[in-house]
Amino acid sequence: MKFRGKIVDIACLNHFSRVITTISKLTKTCILRLTPDNLFFVLCGKVANGGVSMWCELSQANFFDEYQMEGMNPEDNEICLEVAPENMSRALKTVQNAKVVKVKLTKKHCPCLTIVAELPTLSSVSRVVTHDIPVDVIPRRLWHEFKEPTVPDFDVSIYLPPLKTMKNVVDRMKNLSNFLVIEANLNGEMNLKIETDLVSVTTHFKDLGNPPWGDGASQGSSSSQSRDPEAMAEARVDIRRLQQFLMGQQVNPSKAMCNIVHEKVVHLILLHDDMSLQYFIPAVV
Repeated sequence: MKFRGKIVDIACLNHFSRVITTISKLTKTCILRLTPDNLFFVLCGKVANGGVSMWCELSQANFFDEYQMEGMNPEDNEICLEVAPENMSRALKTVQNAKVVKVKLTKKHCPCLTIVAELPTLSSVSRVVTHDIPVDVIPRRLWHEFKEPTVPDFDVSIYLPPLKTMKNVVDRMKNLSNFLVIEANLNGEMNLKIETDLVSVTTHFKDLGNPPWGDGASQGSSSSQSRDPEAMAEARVDIRRLQQFLMGQQVNPSKAMCNIVHEKVVHLILLHDDMSLQYFIPAVV
């Protein structure tokens, strides 16, 4: 197995660093899948058992000036590594002004993702910084666990309000309860609610719009097409998980959406020109 990539464009480096930092806020460890065309960061918590899951997809051509990888064999041409995104984020933050950053898979005392950066200098002597980030290589027999999740058969899909506004609301509500109800309908309305024995608080958002899922996204169309536009679908979630998602966002998505499977799961989607991030939060009773 071989992997090496090179980033020269500082804007690409900073964007890549922001994506990794966002992922580091969501999970301590995840799977990095490397394929010839894409990088995937995957967290496979079993939503049915109360775990969150995540799928982040990056097109390597939009980040790397050079990119080479060889998988286990021509038929299974990919590499799966377990990584700590926080370690990657720290390493990238120290090399943000680098002239060139190289990322490669190496074998030191253990398998590592090695980040080598050539930093600008006023003298003729170049400064090179190297970070070795330990990783675990995932065996081929486990790869089936890290495939792209299917879009759930949702009841309502809606565009999210500005993430900063939503974060401010959730931050205040967190002091009142450990759980929050997200509800939305097909009229572009969304409510964030907290209900306890002592207090009931609701924040209303209107005119958000509903994504035009076409026939290609038929997973979601069957239950939502025949639905009363005024009817609310809701899910009660752990407020810390929603706050974690909102706190970590540094990618300034062009679109942010939420799919709700009534009383089962909240599926959050961030779309950017060159990356997508999906995050699943299970409902709690």
